[in-house]
Amino acid sequence: MLRFMPVGDSMTIGSAGEHTWRYRLWQHLSATHGGPFTLVGPRETLYDKAADAPDSLAYADPAFPRGHLAGWGEGWLHMAPLIGPAIRATRADVLLVSLGLIDLGFYTDPEQTAENVHAFVAAAREAGPRVRMVLLPVIPNVRAETDAPFGEQVAHFNVLLAKAVADLDTPRSPILLASPPEDYDIHTDTYDGTHPNARGEHRIAGAFATAMDQAWGLGGPYPA
Repeated sequence: MLRFMPVGDSMTIGSAGEHTWRYRLWQHLSATHGGPFTLVGPRETLYDKAADAPDSLAYADPAFPRGHLAGWGEGWLHMAPLIGPAIRATRADVLLVSLGLIDLGFYTDPEQTAENVHAFVAAAREAGPRVRMVLLPVIPNVRAETDAPFGEQVAHFNVLLAKAVADLDTPRSPILLASPPEDYDIHTDTYDGTHPNARGEHRIAGAFATAMDQAWGLGGPYPA
């Protein structure tokens, strides 16, 4: 059984009424991966905007493995101390990580955020020495488009993230840097300039799927 753990912020946990990119990737792997697999994590809920709490199970389609380690307003800073216990509890084999926008927006500068990437990877490997990871660069949101200094921070962090992947990748515990979702447009792929709509969910799932297919032969090409 191959265990995938989605790790992320509000774009990964999703909110009530959504499918989430986690669901889209599960659908894709169900059709293309030639072996047993599941999604794992210590959490399984969506964020309920009305209640302002991550306590909803109102998925557009709840019939899939809903495990994840994602949180509204959480970033590398928050997940670094949580990833070790999560891997020990779930025996995750592959981490699918989309983090950084929240860190840069509210908590840490690019260099500090990169330090937390290193801490996250170290903690993950301590818990699972052979864990594989796919890291998604930060997708610039509407703030990055309208706030030039913030946009520069996002671009700078993505350079540091690529360097971290190059420095930390090992044969025993490989790390992939996924390419940004192809043709991602915050005006058509999100509902508010940040969070993905159905089209955006497919594009994010496709970015993870493409990285794993091309590097590891895991799954297959994501459909257009």
